[in-house]
Amino acid sequence: MKTDLPQSFRRLEYRPPIYTFDQVELDIALDPVRTIVKSRLEVLPGQGFEVGAPLVLVGQELEFISLRINGQAHRQFELTPETLTIQGLPNDGKDVFTVEIICVCAPEKNTSLMGLYVSNGNFFTQCEAEGFRKITYFLDRPDVMARYRVTLRARESECPVLLSNGNLLGTEQLPHGWHSATWEDPFPKPSYLFALVAGKLECIEETITTSSGAKKLLQIWVEPHDLPKTRHAMDSLIASIHWDEKRFGLELDLERFMIVAVGDFNMGAMENKGLNIFNTKFVLAQPETATDADFANIESVVAHEYFHNWTGNRVTCQDWFQLSLKEGLTVFRDQEFSADQMGSESGRAVKRIEDVRLLRQLQFPEDAGPMAHPIRPDEYQEINNFYTVTVYEKGSEVVRMYQTLLGKDGFRKGMDLYFKRHDGQAVTCDDFLAAMADANNRDLSQFRNWYSQAGTPRVKVQEQYDAVNKQFHLTLTQSCGPSPGQPEKKPFHIPLKMRLITAGNDQAEQLLELTQASQTWTFDGIEERPVLSINRNFSAPVNLDFEQSEADLLTLFNGDDDPFNRWEAGQKLAMRMILNHRLPDAKLIEAYRNVLLDPNLDPAFKDLALTLPVETYLYEQCSSVDPQQIFTARRAFRQEIAKQLQLEWAALYQQMQTPGPFQPDAVSAGKRALKNLALSMLLDADVTTWAPMAVNQYRIADNMTDRYAALAALVMNGAKAAQECLVDFFSRFAKEPLVIDKWFALQSSRPPVDGLDLTLVDVKRLREHPAFKLNNPNRVRSVIHAFCSNNPASFHQADGSGYEFWADSVLALDPINPQVAARLARALDRWRLFAQPYQNKMKAALEKVAACQTLSPDVKEVVGKALGN
Repeated sequence: MKTDLPQSFRRLEYRPPIYTFDQVELDIALDPVRTIVKSRLEVLPGQGFEVGAPLVLVGQELEFISLRINGQAHRQFELTPETLTIQGLPNDGKDVFTVEIICVCAPEKNTSLMGLYVSNGNFFTQCEAEGFRKITYFLDRPDVMARYRVTLRARESECPVLLSNGNLLGTEQLPHGWHSATWEDPFPKPSYLFALVAGKLECIEETITTSSGAKKLLQIWVEPHDLPKTRHAMDSLIASIHWDEKRFGLELDLERFMIVAVGDFNMGAMENKGLNIFNTKFVLAQPETATDADFANIESVVAHEYFHNWTGNRVTCQDWFQLSLKEGLTVFRDQEFSADQMGSESGRAVKRIEDVRLLRQLQFPEDAGPMAHPIRPDEYQEINNFYTVTVYEKGSEVVRMYQTLLGKDGFRKGMDLYFKRHDGQAVTCDDFLAAMADANNRDLSQFRNWYSQAGTPRVKVQEQYDAVNKQFHLTLTQSCGPSPGQPEKKPFHIPLKMRLITAGNDQAEQLLELTQASQTWTFDGIEERPVLSINRNFSAPVNLDFEQSEADLLTLFNGDDDPFNRWEAGQKLAMRMILNHRLPDAKLIEAYRNVLLDPNLDPAFKDLALTLPVETYLYEQCSSVDPQQIFTARRAFRQEIAKQLQLEWAALYQQMQTPGPFQPDAVSAGKRALKNLALSMLLDADVTTWAPMAVNQYRIADNMTDRYAALAALVMNGAKAAQECLVDFFSRFAKEPLVIDKWFALQSSRPPVDGLDLTLVDVKRLREHPAFKLNNPNRVRSVIHAFCSNNPASFHQADGSGYEFWADSVLALDPINPQVAARLARALDRWRLFAQPYQNKMKAALEKVAACQTLSPDVKEVVGKALGN
């Protein structure tokens, strides 16, 4: 009986490949309509070899031309739209043999942006996770690692630059205006790390000397008009190379390392061996066109992809279930790099807070929803749906816990052993854990539960002070609610940093290891009732069930020596009051004032301390969400802070000016952040009085950070001058795609003002704007995603109009780019959390999408899981 149920892949069903490849030679004649790909594969038995088994290669959207085995035409094969099954292999496949295949792909028609595609006349590839099968027939799995030699051919007038992985062997002029370049990668790699780029590009380049004295060529390739915007990316690349040598002893292993920027890209960037391909958003930056956040993101993403050269490329994943092995580890590495680049301990604290905010806003809801999965999933239907914040950000937190448990030196010992054992191999998360345990002679068997169990653990905190015996008793009880396929959970191994704060400040920070369902610790010699500071620096990704008094939270907010927990106390106070529809009381206002006026606090920390929890995080604290009530309560709370501290905001606005040329360093960026928060707060307090100051900042700004912040303050507060400035902004930057993305996103993110909400009308208008393109992921994210995911007050309307727009957008996107459509589909996966009438309206929108008979596997999986199918 025929069924349309999606195919599931299960981790425990992994089998090693029957065949593997030693050498891969590709000859690719590039043409936007009809690219001819000739592949020569040196095939040998794999770990799972079975005598006489056919060689089954995968391929998608390919035109098959011919097949040869050991140089002879071969006709014993079966061809389907997804596979090429080759039978009758020489000597039943027991000996090495060669397979030669000629096929054709059509890059110009490839709107999925997976495989080989064309963007603005140039050729690019994206092969992770399963894009290589759209280029040629192959064993497209990460545990098949081979050496590649690639010859690219193209018309020189159209593609003067021809790039691929590894080292350039030579170039050649060919008849009829064609030319070629041959590249060889000396290191075995899986096909997902293959890349080619061809087109009209120019590069900035630097030669550096590594720690061993070797000279290395670094290049960043972009379209010619973007060349002046590459300096910051190059500086970030150089800094990350030197940092990795110093921190982990890992050196760049190729003669050259290249980055290429493309405007049409599904993700942020891709770590293809020696030839990283980036979304332009994470390469291009000038003060006039990029904000401080853009500069910081470029530094982080450049570092992330470079760090993959070892954690992902030299040591890769056995299968896609192990994705966090490379992604969680590399996110941790880029977070540590960025924290070090901040230049101070307070800067490191700011970076830590920013990382945890992202985790809580995006990953905690995922952990509590229908798409919840462990950082190492047990099952998936479409691998593209598992490039998630759980795999990346929670995966990073799991890696960070190793360092917390083992210490910085112990973690380094574990990393050294990991590379010594597994360089050049495709391995598992268990292999990484074993290296950490063995290098430090530690039993980490219970720590495996972080890899196998979904959900955010909840730790209940109970404290008791015995004044007679001068003892403090602390009981911690852990639990984790059911998640899809996991009704019951085993105890996690949870490292919790804590300190008892007393007037004498004589208690040192300690590390508690919670391994049982419930444990109690007793602390002696405590002369007075202390205030407990626990999960310091967010030492474990857990929710604390701790009914700490507002007096204790104020004590922590006013002076905890752990910057994260000081920030956290302020967030808890604000959250508690907002959810109870309370305005900030006099004590909290005074605490906010003290933070703003404290000369010893970093401006960036002050900005974070006075930034309220976002609405979507507030949703997660409720059993039944009324989004309009939460929006109204949060806005009233913020306006009260704005009004009560109006004099302080005005003074800070002047004090935080940064005269002189723009510098993207952490100190200057922190001052601009606090200054622009002050400006926004002033307009919140009295838009009529303070809007002229925002208009003035908009007009005289010499950098995008200040100009965009002023524009946002005007737009978000419904100032009369907002529309005029929006028109001017578009006119100024019409030829800057990344800036126009900001223009779109700002309007799509505008919340209701004074009870009036026309945002959906504006979003529909923006979708019809000549500059909007449904086939460009950045543009889709700036309009549709920004409205559906970043503007909850306007999206969640009781009439369901926002949900109808979402459904229509998912259905329109899916045939063009399933991966982008599936990410948009996630906007409603928490529909059961909402009160009526929102819940029923969301469900109806999900059912409308689910009813489509031609849904991609990507979207079908997300919507099906959301509905509980």
